[in-house]
Amino acid sequence: MSCVGKKFKLLDDTNILLRSPRKHNMYSIDLNNIVTHKDLTCLVAKASADECILWHKRLGHLNVKTMNKLVRHNLVRGLPTKSFDNDHTCIACLKGKRHKASCKSKSKDETSDILKKFITEIENLKDYKVKIIRCDNRGEFRNKEMNDFCSQKGIKREFSNARTPQQNGVAEK
Repeated sequence: MSCVGKKFKLLDDTNILLRSPRKHNMYSIDLNNIVTHKDLTCLVAKASADECILWHKRLGHLNVKTMNKLVRHNLVRGLPTKSFDNDHTCIACLKGKRHKASCKSKSKDETSDILKKFITEIENLKDYKVKIIRCDNRGEFRNKEMNDFCSQKGIKREFSNARTPQQNGVAEK
């Protein structure tokens, strides 16, 4: 494509596909006067959603902007010369962009309150009763407040053996 002076040219590798003069500071093109309907050729095409998803996966979940750049510069053999849209949602990409974070308590004194609140919320949201709590032998789980709460709710507590981190869950490691 070239816009030099008062003329607009759309070029292929060797041929001029379209030429238009500039009038009133605009390039105006009337395709009805240039090409008969039987010879009309589509210069721009959009890829279907299925094609877009297929090539997105084939190219290692590449983003649409980069896929369109590959098309523009003809860098991938077999890649259709169509414009890809970002209308699809790739579940693998969404899962990859998710983040998990744990809420660290500021002090050990908060642990009992947080655990009691969590158990109460679970029991209220779902009609399930917490039956057993497994935890290590640290002081925040072995105290009078937790003893009273668990006995009131009928919750059995199991503690891991001292100096055996193998018994701790993934969250403790």
